Amino acid sequence: MADDISSFWGPVTSTKEWCEPNYVRSSYIAEFFNTISNVPCIILALIGLVNALRQRFEKRFSVLHMSNIILAIGSMIYHATLRQMQQQGDETPMVWEMLLYFYILYSPDWHYKSTMPTFLFLYGALFAIAHSQIRFDIGFMLHYALLCLLCIPRTYKYYIHTEDRSAKQIAKLYVATLLVGAVCWLCDRLFCKDISRWYFNPQGHALWHVLMGFNAYFANTFLMYCRAQQREWNPKIKHFLGFFPYVKIQKPKAQ
Repeated sequence: MADDISSFWGPVTSTKEWCEPNYVRSSYIAEFFNTISNVPCIILALIGLVNALRQRFEKRFSVLHMSNIILAIGSMIYHATLRQMQQQGDETPMVWEMLLYFYILYSPDWHYKSTMPTFLFLYGALFAIAHSQIRFDIGFMLHYALLCLLCIPRTYKYYIHTEDRSAKQIAKLYVATLLVGAVCWLCDRLFCKDISRWYFNPQGHALWHVLMGFNAYFANTFLMYCRAQQREWNPKIKHFLGFFPYVKIQKPKAQ
């Protein structure tokens, strides 16, 4: 591993380090592959954002796509510097994004519409304050995993009530990218000593970034389809450049 003193950003202060040697390709980028692997997430989120704006989806989806972009940029800055403050700038948006997913999933059936966004906003603000003062490690991962688990029941409910095969396929791609990405993350985390002795490092954490970029895109697309069904916008799954699925809607003239 390269000497941190020779780096542009100074010594590593992050509580986590990943299985990629530091400052090998540039004194400005601590983990090269873990940094550039966030670019696909930004591109995919931009595709989703343009579609949401062009078809005038509810603002929540524009915010969701923008949160994916912010999260990816935060991750790039963190992996480029490996500093504690930048680590918090990566992890805090992860929690905010899950709170936004929670709102999108559960708000359609919430009778007291002002209470949920108020509670989630206060929760996110309090977490950001606490996270800026306390170094979380295992606690953060358990907290993030719990937020993910809370979204599963409603996501599954949407899936079983979706009849369109193309929409169901997107949901399956969401699950597949999540599972494969989780394996890449775990292997990079648990078997780093063995991987470091290999001639070729598969860059498991970078693969996790790429797969999570697609995972977020598939999740957002599926949720946009489900919401369009709720609003009776006659959603159809189309494909951009013959590959990237997106939701095409036809709103009633009254809307």
